[in-house]
Amino acid sequence: MAQTITEKILAFHAERDEVRPGELIDARVDLALANDITAPLALEAFRQMGAKRVFDPAKVVLVPDHFTPSRDIAAAENCVLLRNFAREQELENYSDVGRVGIEHVMIPEEGLALPGEIIVGADSHTCTYGALGAFSTGVGSTDLAMAMALGEVWLRVPESIRLEYTGELRPWVGGKDLILFTIGKIGVDGARYRAIEFRGPAIDDLSMDGRFTMANMAIEAGAKNGIFHVDRKTQAWLEGRSRRDYRIFTSDPDAAYADEIEFDVSDLEPQVAFPHLPSNVRPVSEAGEVELDQAVIGSCTNGRLEDMEIAAKILAGRQVHPRVRTIVIPGTQAILKEMVRRGWMLTFLEAGVAVSTPTCGPCLGGHMGVLARGERAVSTTNRNFVGRMGHTGSEVYLAGPAVAAASAVTGHLTHPAEVMG
Repeated sequence: MAQTITEKILAFHAERDEVRPGELIDARVDLALANDITAPLALEAFRQMGAKRVFDPAKVVLVPDHFTPSRDIAAAENCVLLRNFAREQELENYSDVGRVGIEHVMIPEEGLALPGEIIVGADSHTCTYGALGAFSTGVGSTDLAMAMALGEVWLRVPESIRLEYTGELRPWVGGKDLILFTIGKIGVDGARYRAIEFRGPAIDDLSMDGRFTMANMAIEAGAKNGIFHVDRKTQAWLEGRSRRDYRIFTSDPDAAYADEIEFDVSDLEPQVAFPHLPSNVRPVSEAGEVELDQAVIGSCTNGRLEDMEIAAKILAGRQVHPRVRTIVIPGTQAILKEMVRRGWMLTFLEAGVAVSTPTCGPCLGGHMGVLARGERAVSTTNRNFVGRMGHTGSEVYLAGPAVAAASAVTGHLTHPAEVMG
């Protein structure tokens, strides 16, 4: 019977010929991951279930990236738990401050996430790896403990929806704008426990960095996973990175979808999600004079090299507004090194920007950019719920790196063309 790419991946890992939406299955896991916020609970559950060893030291990854470099004693103690477990279990893929990056940027960069795989993580944005044609999804810490011990996960097969994007993207419009636009159209629960399959000419033209951004925010539409088909662009990106052999799956032409939606994005302009939902989206030209106190460019959503390049292009030879604290956070040390090599570090510093080592800090109101009461921030992160980046009386406006950089210069939400001419 005809199946979608998600169904084929799940069937293969459940050692079945086919699966159908709604079925409960046990499936093999190719990668299990956690960070310094979620791992301590998973490690406790791992001990409580009597597990002694992880199922494969090469396929369990712990990444201290949220409150690191450690913001306080509690954060430091969480990192000690990860560090000691990694040594005890002889995990092959553990990095610490100075070498580590934001997990959802670093893991694919290092070739640890591959097409056709099942990847689970105790972090909702584990769905990022769908950009590579993998089934990747967030799970609870106890489910992760089971995956770490047994190399298996128990889940319900999701329905799939197919989103088709036609047309050619305009300048300054990228993956962040596409996914914000999509969430604005279908809502934060529009894909609840469904697999979003991203398709169409506009997707084919999108860079890998843009695809990672879209897959990353599938969860903001309520999706179980977001997934792209593997094309030549994907395979070229994986060349020289992949650590293991991988298998490519594709949807059958007559596969059944719970819904199919087509978006013509030819006239799409940069988007902004207003407080306090990622679905409260409007074009930046309709944003009005929203004055800002802070701009954040980075995170697992937009901390990749392309994002840094866009920000550097806009900030080159300019100064950020004296009222706007601007923070740039590359996703990995490798990206940071490339920023130095290309001269972007000097560009940012001369513009009056604070550049951080890789961390998730400001995204969840942890550190490196917490907002006070009444403050407003434009951010390339993925959530803008009440209190997400600090005080419950603060406001977060989600946008791509072009809008964030341009807005940092003017002091208010701004279309990048207004700065660049």
